[in-house]
Amino acid sequence: MDIKYKNEKKKRINPFTGILLLLISTILFILTIPIGFLYGIFYKLFTKSIVGLGEFSLKVAISLDQLGNVLMQHLLNEIMIVSGGYKFGNRDETISSVIGKNEERNTLSAFGKLINLILNLIDANHSLNSIDLFVEPIENNIKD
Repeated sequence: MDIKYKNEKKKRINPFTGILLLLISTILFILTIPIGFLYGIFYKLFTKSIVGLGEFSLKVAISLDQLGNVLMQHLLNEIMIVSGGYKFGNRDETISSVIGKNEERNTLSAFGKLINLILNLIDANHSLNSIDLFVEPIENNIKD
């Protein structure tokens, strides 16, 4: 696996290091997230009322969306976009942002258009309003 950061050459990563770090982070996630989540809910509820709880909930939702974009990238690239589409998988981008970019490019598949329609019924122009223009692009981000 190669990783490239801003202004750096590609750094070769041992695949076993990635697998070990995934295992450790998953265990820590399972053990600590419930505590942090409950603490965050009560902290925001008591310090900023329902507004604070809403802000906290939105941040968590965006983070989960970004995680979903990475975890489901291969499946979403197959079922949501056509050739020439902007690919899923950037860890800094939400699924809705990618759908919006593909809507602009007219590269959503039939299933992608259906999901976009459902999102727009819940929140008008959701995917277009969710486009993040400041996401650092990843290499080979156009589907062949």
